[in-house]
Amino acid sequence: MATPSPLLPAGTTAWLITDGKAGDLAPCRGLAEALGLAAEERMVAPRPPFSWLAPRGPADPRERALHPPWPDLAIATGRRAVPALRAVKRRSRGETFTVFLRDPRIGTRAADLIWVPAHDRLRGPNVVVTDLGPHPVSPARLAAARAQPDPRLAALPRPRAAVLVGGDSRHGRFPDEDGRRLLAGLERLADEASLMITASRRTPGPLRAALADLARRRGGFVWDGSGENPYLALLALADTIVATADSANMVTEACAAGAPVLLFEPRNLYPRHRPLFEALKSQGTVHPFAGRVEALRPKPLDMTLAIAQAVANAYIGHRDALARRTTR
Repeated sequence: MATPSPLLPAGTTAWLITDGKAGDLAPCRGLAEALGLAAEERMVAPRPPFSWLAPRGPADPRERALHPPWPDLAIATGRRAVPALRAVKRRSRGETFTVFLRDPRIGTRAADLIWVPAHDRLRGPNVVVTDLGPHPVSPARLAAARAQPDPRLAALPRPRAAVLVGGDSRHGRFPDEDGRRLLAGLERLADEASLMITASRRTPGPLRAALADLARRRGGFVWDGSGENPYLALLALADTIVATADSANMVTEACAAGAPVLLFEPRNLYPRHRPLFEALKSQGTVHPFAGRVEALRPKPLDMTLAIAQAVANAYIGHRDALARRTTR
């Protein structure tokens, strides 16, 4: 779906290097699209002990995803992708420009350019810092979803509330008590708005079943995994959005839709996410979830293009330096 863009020269080749997690692929895809790139996705799967040694250790020498021809640009994220990105830089003899999203945990020399959210501590001359990260929920995609609305959602009476539910993660579990609090708030919200619910693969089974029952009883919609994924349509057609705070990516994407975001915070909220959410609350983009519609619509908050411009500027400087080196 990527389209040509003036940000980078025509014909620029790119890889997206991750271990395949959806939460890692999404920001890489969003950045590539903003750059106008049709990037190849290279999934790494290092074997032990190389997987154990990441991010500091070497890449698995038998990693099938890493073979020439090397790309002009490589974008990576995730602990296990750090050695792979460094290997691409070394094996390309420095010609591939490397970008890492989030803190690589080994310092600023992990890549030519690093993006981190403001709540991370990493800083340096090659570090780009913004409140929100890149994502694939672009204005163009939202506009297309509104121009041709998903009939499963467009038939629901307005106001409509998109409900984005996460669940257990490596940072903590989503306990039953939090599930009950969320469901009680959604019952109140259903008095004011049509619910459009999507759950994650991480959502506990009992909570998923209770959400489906809620949608059935209150005349809402819940995606059961059949048919096309309506995630983008939910954001595009929502008058308000409820998002659980276990996923910074999910909240970031919700903020791009231009609807009030109601944040449900589990009791074991990942501490590193707290500064981001507090900043979004202070800006009026995000509000604590209280089971009611928030009427004041904020402007869409999206920093993907700004990050893409920083990458493009640095990439062009890198290519100019390579050209000067070859003409000496």
